[in-house]
Amino acid sequence: MRWLPFQLNPDLPASGMPRREYIERKWGPGRGPEVYARVAAAGRSVGLPFAFENISVQPNTLEAHRLLHYADQQSRQDAVAEELFKAYFIEGANLADPETLAAVAERAGLDRAKVAAYLASDTDRDVVQRGDVEARSAGIGGVPFFIFNRRVGVSGAQESDTLLEAMESLKQSA
Repeated sequence: MRWLPFQLNPDLPASGMPRREYIERKWGPGRGPEVYARVAAAGRSVGLPFAFENISVQPNTLEAHRLLHYADQQSRQDAVAEELFKAYFIEGANLADPETLAAVAERAGLDRAKVAAYLASDTDRDVVQRGDVEARSAGIGGVPFFIFNRRVGVSGAQESDTLLEAMESLKQSA
């Protein structure tokens, strides 16, 4: 499994924006709690304690995607992805902050100082941005989006049966 770059909000400032302002622009005043209550309930049903109320910054995720790219080169991409999700959706961490990203990387087993130096540079920024553009050019417009064996795509939060059917279809077309 690989995590590929796709930014939901590539036009956000590099430092992100206040989460409340983002939510109001996206769904209108007061709608955030309503929308996230359903997601939080679904998460609780499978043991995921989403805490959307902890999120104060809607991040530009370019640097988080660079971190995932770096982690892939270190064979730690899944561990970093899990820590990023935990940091953001449970702890409310600001994923636009390089120090926060370095701390997340360290929790996932990477060298914090090396990650901080990487994020302070421009290394791989163009690679990650190109990957995001390629995803959009391929018609991807949201997350989650699953690509199986580079041939079958499934968009959106789907039941496990739907994902299994997509994987099984690869056997039939082989």
